[in-house]
Amino acid sequence: MSASQTAVLQSPPVMKITPPGNWWKIPIGELWEYQELIYFFVWRDIKVRYKQTLVGAAWAILQPFLTMLIFSIFFGALAHIPSQGLPYPIFYYSALLPWMYFAASVQSATNTIVENQRVITKVYFPRLALPISSVLSGLVDFGVSFLMFVAMMAYYHVRPTPALLWMPVFLLMAVATALGIGLWLSALNAIYRDVRYVVPFLVQFWLFASPVAYPSSLVPAKWKSLYSLNPMTGVIEGFRWSLTGKGNPPGRLVLISAGVVLFVLIAGLGYFQRMETTIADVV
Repeated sequence: MSASQTAVLQSPPVMKITPPGNWWKIPIGELWEYQELIYFFVWRDIKVRYKQTLVGAAWAILQPFLTMLIFSIFFGALAHIPSQGLPYPIFYYSALLPWMYFAASVQSATNTIVENQRVITKVYFPRLALPISSVLSGLVDFGVSFLMFVAMMAYYHVRPTPALLWMPVFLLMAVATALGIGLWLSALNAIYRDVRYVVPFLVQFWLFASPVAYPSSLVPAKWKSLYSLNPMTGVIEGFRWSLTGKGNPPGRLVLISAGVVLFVLIAGLGYFQRMETTIADVV
């Protein structure tokens, strides 16, 4: 073997990193290869969230619990909003579970690109790992707050029904919605830094446009189709039904919301992939 052939064999492999060729192709294989990095990002987000806090993970319970108390007093005891035969604390907490997860995940995903700009400009990894990890880390808070809901159901003697088997489906819809919206906002926030100031107002407006403080049955029939275009409508109504057995089972409203969730997720993935080629330059 000649010296030149030996040098070729001993030279290290070269990996050429290029921007995504087609924005509609999702690098699933590459994300799987970087699964340990995604796990690291998730664990880091959880530790940073509760580092040097007074009550730690208890915030995952206090926030929905205190919001539930306010809703139960003002919308329930004072305004007498229909609760579908459920105690007001159960009625509101069952809706706040997916809502709090969605709101926190969207706000976290919005800032993830800007917060990790130094990593993005120095090391290569699939940029999708950042918003995905932000959305996945919120599931820890969801799990903690869900334990509180189980205790509340035992206190109010509300027994689960076979509808509970549907809960993973609606949880997956909540994750997909948060990821789809988070992908849009994280890419936009990397270019226009004032997006993060709009998000809290957007989330607050979205709360009252969703059936959290009231059942969707109060919406007039002529507006139901338009109302169901809100992807969180089907998620919240589905959660309330699957956890308590009361409310609206999966039907036209949930199906329309599920279709919107799928569209938002696909569009968000496409937009993020398209903007990934320039994010490192503008972030």
